[in-house]
Amino acid sequence: MALEITDANFEEVVLKSDKPVLVDFWAEWCGPCRMVGPIVDEISKEYDGKAIVGKVNVDNNPQISTQFGIRNIPALLFFKNGEVVDKQVGAVPKSVLAQKLDKQL
Repeated sequence: MALEITDANFEEVVLKSDKPVLVDFWAEWCGPCRMVGPIVDEISKEYDGKAIVGKVNVDNNPQISTQFGIRNIPALLFFKNGEVVDKQVGAVPKSVLAQKLDKQL
C-alpha cells in the first residue's frame, strides 16, 4: 500500500527522503484517480526499499496541492532530493509510471 501523505508529514516523508519519491495527488470523487490508485499501490510494493510511493488526498490536504500547483488530478509528481524532477497528469499505464520512476533510481 502506498503511504498516506498529508500536509503535516509531507516535508518529512517527501522532501527529506534519501530515496526517489512518487506522489499521487487524488480525490475520492475522481474517476480516473480510482483507475490509477491500484497501479500506484502495485508500484509501491514493487519498489519497496528502492523508492517511496505515497498518495495525497487533495480535498484533505489543500496546502501541498496549492504549493505544487495541482489543478488537474490524478497528478503524479516524482521527487528526488526534495525537488520535483518529473510529472504525469492523467491516467496512464503502469509501465509509464514505472519508467519515470526507474529514471530516478
